[in-house]
Order: sequence, then structure tokens, then C-alpha cells
Amino acid sequence: MQSRYSDAEAPNDPLELRAYTSRLLGAEPSLVLHGGGNTSVKLTRPDFFGDPVEALWVKGSGWDLASIAPAGFAPVRMEVLLKLARLERLTDTDMVREQRAALLLPGAPNPSVEAILHAIIPHAWVDHTHADAVVTLTNTPDGAARVRALFGDRVLYVPYVMPGFVLARAIYEQTRDVDWSRLEGMILLNHGVFTFGDDAKTSYERMIRLVSEAEAAIEEASRATKVAGTPGAADPIALAELRRAASQAAGKALVARFDGSPAAAGFAGREDVAEIATRGPVTPDHVIRTKGVPVIVDDDPTGAVEAFTDAYRAYFARHDDGTRTMLDPAPRWAVLRGRGVVALGESGKAAGVVADIARHTVRCIQTAEALGGWTPVTEPDLFDMEYWELEQAKLKKGGATSPLAGKVAFVTGGAVGIGRAIALELRRQGAAVCVGDVRESVTADFAAPDLLGVTCDVTDSASVDAAVRACVERFGGLDVLVCNAGHFPSSAAIEKLDDDAWQRTMDVNLGGQMRAMRAAIPFLERGLDPSILVVASKNVPAPGPGAAAYSASKAATTQLARVAALELAPKGVRVNLLHPDKVFDTELWSDEKIRLRAEHYGMTVEQYKRSNLLGVEVTTADVAQIAAAVVGPGFRSCTGAQIPVDGGNERVI
Repeated sequence: MQSRYSDAEAPNDPLELRAYTSRLLGAEPSLVLHGGGNTSVKLTRPDFFGDPVEALWVKGSGWDLASIAPAGFAPVRMEVLLKLARLERLTDTDMVREQRAALLLPGAPNPSVEAILHAIIPHAWVDHTHADAVVTLTNTPDGAARVRALFGDRVLYVPYVMPGFVLARAIYEQTRDVDWSRLEGMILLNHGVFTFGDDAKTSYERMIRLVSEAEAAIEEASRATKVAGTPGAADPIALAELRRAASQAAGKALVARFDGSPAAAGFAGREDVAEIATRGPVTPDHVIRTKGVPVIVDDDPTGAVEAFTDAYRAYFARHDDGTRTMLDPAPRWAVLRGRGVVALGESGKAAGVVADIARHTVRCIQTAEALGGWTPVTEPDLFDMEYWELEQAKLKKGGATSPLAGKVAFVTGGAVGIGRAIALELRRQGAAVCVGDVRESVTADFAAPDLLGVTCDVTDSASVDAAVRACVERFGGLDVLVCNAGHFPSSAAIEKLDDDAWQRTMDVNLGGQMRAMRAAIPFLERGLDPSILVVASKNVPAPGPGAAAYSASKAATTQLARVAALELAPKGVRVNLLHPDKVFDTELWSDEKIRLRAEHYGMTVEQYKRSNLLGVEVTTADVAQIAAAVVGPGFRSCTGAQIPVDGGNERVI
């Protein structure tokens, strides 16, 4: 590992410098992942009255080292932290309260639970990471001896202790007579690394040096565990069944993300994978996101999840003292034998975090096996972390969830207009959304943890099938299909209709919806409160002259949806339609076209836009909000409905 420190880029302000070197650490995923690790600097700053106060500026809860800014550091009075360290007993709940009460800035984030530990270290700059290489070395049968042989007396060695006050107190006792000037850092077995120094560069580069030495020590074992081969192929049906079973066990919708990389597929193909993968995580704090172990899936995803939940309940019963509230028993990652690894989370972002942790876990487990055997913390230690009082307190706070949280939606024709508005509204309400469109820009425009853009031509069955499969592989299944892709041909009387224009309109507006339904139904049947929403048109109940092709195609699509509602109701899939009219903020309506239509009816533009019974302008946002409601839980008993979104139209009514 190379130092990224640049004297030219390093800021002069101490707090800016603290943020700078923290981001350097956060830029290395093998050091910290998604909120892991913490850093601090001790500074004397004036309080509200101008009196100088020594404070520990420590990373605040909820901040990530990769992106932390000065505002992410919480200034805690050193005097209070050192007094807390001298207490023999203190609950972590009380510790958090007292640390918050000792803040110099009331609006600062909650200080790290390891703030007292940082305060104990008599150096201005302190860095803490969960370096893969170091933790891998310690997660072996002779891990303590290995790191002692590697680092000698340059570092302090601390047996595994639960993070929080207990760890801070243990280090306080262990270091009463320590000569800190001869130390470069601390190794917390099965946990991570601390380094420190009197300047930012020294502390940072000590971290890089210690980790580099650990990487060199495991290099041969790492090479031996590298997997060569072709990526694993997902079984999309099995993936959808796994996601459904896990979601049902969790009591909420989960997003599932498949990793078929050579490394993941190679790990999943090991004969001993069920044994080595279920010993425990790289570092105990991962259990908050991943649970202790993955579910191993052979040919029956549902049965595998049921066995996992039974085992989890037994694990809870073994260690609960009667004061804990059991978390949901669903797995958060899975090993699909011979295929790859699946990460599960409450959102696309959460699943991505689990996927990153699983990727590192796979590598660390195999490296440790080559070094003598993967030996993480004990099950009781793992339980204590998973059921930490601070985590249990979060359950009592609760909090509302978005109505579509964890759901997976696929929207055809979603790059612009109504489709785009629907896709973004579904995402806003918590869904992971795949957007299919013929525009190649869709892949770049919809690229986020919970957004996937795929090129999709609804007139091509293979293209539609591939797009739906991409959605399932990325998010684990499908709960909502929005059939929105459409084509509006030029106005023409029937006697002047062009065969190609007629066929093109039918192929997109009718055939495209059929192809999307056909591809999606096998996954919707395995979805969570699944539904199909067809965006039709006011022209179905109230057609107009010159729009025969469009009106006929939308009417036929409506009939297709009605049949689908009849066929899919026994399978629990709802099918409903929207009939929008005069939605002007789309590509179909230019300012000039709106002006000409208004003149034709003897109206101003504003009058024309509101020419409906309610006198309102209908926008893509209006359609999107209704769409989200219809596919949401509030419409769970509704299928076969046709809903006008037009502000009220006398002909429709």
C-alpha cells in the first residue's frame, strides 16, 4: 500500500488537515468500508466565552472517512473524556449521553463510541482502521503470535474486547505504565489497527507502513487464493425466489444484488464453502450489516432461508438473557453454490454496502484458510456486538419507512416524460428502479445504487428479455412493471393511414406491452405484492379524429391489460391502467404546438392547459404520484381498474 499524502495538497488548518488524511484512509477500501474506522485530532479552541478548551475532534457517527468534511468531526472536552476513562463501570448508553453533553458545539454529530479510547492516547493525531490484511492475520489460530512476530515491540497488542467503554477501559488499564513514545500503533486482535503521532503525516504514514507489512506477510497466501475462471451465471428464477424468501423472513422487502465475478464464483464453488463461510465475519462490526454468517443455497432457495431462520432463532435463544429484542432472522448475504454471492439489503444502497463487505470477506476468509484456518471472534462475542445496547436502542426509536421501500420496479420507456417521472417517483418512495429505453443515454442517466438504466427496444423480444434479466440480476427480482413505452404517430385520417406507421404504432404500443408482460410475469409471480401498471390514454374512452392508429393501439393495450388482470389475479399479481390526457411537460408537446392548439380553441395558453373540469394543469409529476399510489400497498385490493388522470373530462365521465 502506497502513501497518498501530498505535502503540496495538505491543508494548513488542523481540522481541514484532519479531514484530508481521513479521506486518504477512506479512499482505501481495504482499510475501511462504509463508515468503518475513525480518526481524531486534539486541539485547543476557545469556547463560547472565549476561554481556551482542549477538545478531541473525533469522527462523528454517520460520517464516512471516504467523504468526511470538517463538519463531520465532533469536538468533545478532553477533561470529560479522561474522567470517563477513569470510571470502573459505565454503560455505553450513558457514555454516549455524557459525550454528547461534553460537546463544544451542540449541533455537532454524536462522537464516535471510541472517543474515550482516542482521548487516552497521548498523541495529537490518532487514526483507526479495520485493515483487511491485519485482521486477516489475527483471524487465524495463531494470529496473536503472527502479528507479534511481524511488528515486534513497535505496537501494543490488545486481545479482542467489545468496542465502546469496555474496550476503552481495558486499554486504559493496559497502558498505565506504557511508554507511548516507543509505540507506533496498537493492534486490536480480530478488530483493527490504531496509529498515532504528533503530526498528521506521521500518524497516517505509520498506518500505511504497518498495513503494508501485513500485506507483504500474507502476499503468498493471497496469491494462492486468487481465483481464475469465467464469471458465474445467475439463475434469475432462483435469485427471485431467494429474495422473496428472505424478504418474507425479514418482514419487509429486500433488494438482492448478485455477484458472479470470478472471485465470488470461485468461492461459491469450493467444496468446503459451507463450512468456512459460516464461521463468522472479518470484524465484528460487520455483523450489524451482514449478520454473522451467510445462507448457503443449493437447489432450494426457500428451504435454505427457512433453515437459516431456524438456526438464527436458535442462536438468539442460546445467548439472550431475556432483555434483548430479536432482530429479524433473515440472511443479509448468500452463497449460491457454484454461481456466486448475493447481497441483501433494505435498499439498493444497503445491498451495495453488503456486497462490498461480502467481497472483502470472501478474500479474507480464503487468505486466512491458506494461513492455517479462518478463526474469527467467538459466537458469544458476535452476539454481544449484534445485540449491543446502542443497536437495540435504535429499534425502540423505530421510524417510518417509505411506502415502496425495498421494492423493485421496471419501467419501459422511462428515459423521458411520463416514464421518467414515474421512475423517479418510485425511487423517491424507496423502490429500486430499472429504467428501459431505446435511448442509449439511459445507461448513464440512470446510474446509482438504486437506479439502473438499460437499453431496451420493446419491439424486440430478445432486447426486452435481456433488460428484465438485467433488472433481476441487479436488484434480485421484480415487484412492479410499468408499461409506459409508447409511440405517437403523425395525425392522419383513416383513408390516408400508412401501413408502416400503423404497424409501427401497434408494434410499440401493443406488442411492446405484451413483450414486457411476458418477460416480467415469471418474476412478478415470485415478487412482493406484485403489480403491473399500464400507461394507456384518454383516447381509449374518448378518442379523437386523426388518431386512429394511436387510439386503436391504446384500446387494444387496455384489452390486453384486462385479460392480464383476469389471468394473473389467482397468482396475486394486480394489473391496473392509467389514462392520462394533456400532459404538457413531455416531448410530445412543444411550446409552439401548445400555442397553436390554444389558438385553435380560442384560448390563451394558460386556459388551454387548464381546459378540464377541475381547471388544473396535469403534469408528469401528477401522473407519477398516482402511478406510485396504484402500485403501492394502498391499492392492494384493486385490480382491473382504469383511472383517468386528466383533471376531469366530460367525454370520459
